[in-house]
Amino acid sequence: MSIIGHDPLASTSARVLQAGARIERHRHTEHQVVYPSSGVAEVRTDAGNWIAPADRAIWIPAGCWHEHRFYGPTRFHCVAFAVSSAPDWTTPLVVAARPLVRELIITCTAVEQLPDHEAVRLRQVLLDQLRRCPEQSLRLPVAGDQRLRNACALVESDLTIVWTLPELGRRVGAAERTLTRLFRVEFAMTYPQWRTQLRLHRAMQLLAEDLPVTVVAHHCGWATPSAFIDVYRRALGHTPGAYRADSI
Repeated sequence: MSIIGHDPLASTSARVLQAGARIERHRHTEHQVVYPSSGVAEVRTDAGNWIAPADRAIWIPAGCWHEHRFYGPTRFHCVAFAVSSAPDWTTPLVVAARPLVRELIITCTAVEQLPDHEAVRLRQVLLDQLRRCPEQSLRLPVAGDQRLRNACALVESDLTIVWTLPELGRRVGAAERTLTRLFRVEFAMTYPQWRTQLRLHRAMQLLAEDLPVTVVAHHCGWATPSAFIDVYRRALGHTPGAYRADSI
């Protein structure tokens, strides 16, 4: 795994990164949208992790401390926006990267090919389009309560094990009712909803590493590949195989 130092001058850029690469913790004085035209990019903060395959993009607000992790060979694009000109999105979020948005991001990061006045106009069009992009529920929250944090770590350590809430509670010293409340209060999710988010998050990482769908389904705890494909399609709008074809 390679760890890449942050270059504050490269806030609008494109780079090719190897599988397993990381960009260390940093923040920007400008807003950014980041997009992987191949591979999968993840943004990690103290509050949660956001993930984007090649049909999603991640908005990162100015001043937000974060790091990046990459799965599979990734071509990574970043476009910066002045705080005064951008939407008032105060936390990271994942948006659908429609075809026009994808092309605008890719073009905006080829800055050496564009006169400054054209780059400014294209970024404004990109902003207009981003405002119309639907938000995607691809956030994996980070627990604050230590009991919930420990319960999440147990589930994350092996997704093939199906933990019940009573079993988790006994392991971390919390009643089932307490864990149920913590999932709802801290994550705004039920335990099954959070576990599905975790499994999808892990599945996108593994798919980027070119593992077969059947292997991904098993590692992420689905009983059958067809069950995995069904959940993936309902969450992301296409099958895992379609994503892999689009990301080549």
